[in-house]
Amino acid sequence: MANSIDSGVLNNMNLGAAAKQTQGTSQELSDSFMTLLVTQLKNQDPLKPMENAEMTSQLAQINTVNGIQELNTTLEGITGQIDAGQTLQAAALIGQGVLVPGDRVLVGKGSDEAEGVATTPFGVELKSPAEQVKITITNGAGEVMRTYENVGPLDAGVQSFTWDGTLSDGKTTAPAGEYKVSIEATLDDEPVAVTSLHYAQVNGVVKTDSGPRLDLGALSDQVRLEDVRQIL
Repeated sequence: MANSIDSGVLNNMNLGAAAKQTQGTSQELSDSFMTLLVTQLKNQDPLKPMENAEMTSQLAQINTVNGIQELNTTLEGITGQIDAGQTLQAAALIGQGVLVPGDRVLVGKGSDEAEGVATTPFGVELKSPAEQVKITITNGAGEVMRTYENVGPLDAGVQSFTWDGTLSDGKTTAPAGEYKVSIEATLDDEPVAVTSLHYAQVNGVVKTDSGPRLDLGALSDQVRLEDVRQIL
């Protein structure tokens, strides 16, 4: 009489084999399962044959594993297509100026004497509309260079600005260098959530495990495509 194989042991063998084969193909998983199932059927106790419900349960297990693997393969393909699309979008931004989260404003000399100074744009992202908006520009030592007390009202979303580079007297120009901008906004005397934005130029695209990143040069960190709030 042939030795019987307990069906509970086969269940464990099936699950163990499936776990070890998750890196294999669906066909390999199916082959392994069928080999184990046929072995059990050949060696089962004739007095205690496998019940239909038990066999159905085991078939459902292998179908579930196969389905998960096929789903993972599909998701990997979709993710690859998304990454490729994002890379193409990011590449199209090379050489463009963008507004991204940050608080930097750069002041430099204009292209000729008549132009005076040149400044980089900056912006703000408002979570909701604002009645009153205050913009303060400071130097590296924290000294206030220029204050705009009442800019607004402004709608929710992204707004961009340009500082003419003059100090509080409206005449003297700020020395060339890097400055910081801070923005406060209120609606019905209640603060509105704001995100300061600064200007940067896209120099290139860097491929990372988390998707393409925009290279904004030495003065800015690499940012994600979704960090771009406005293209200038």
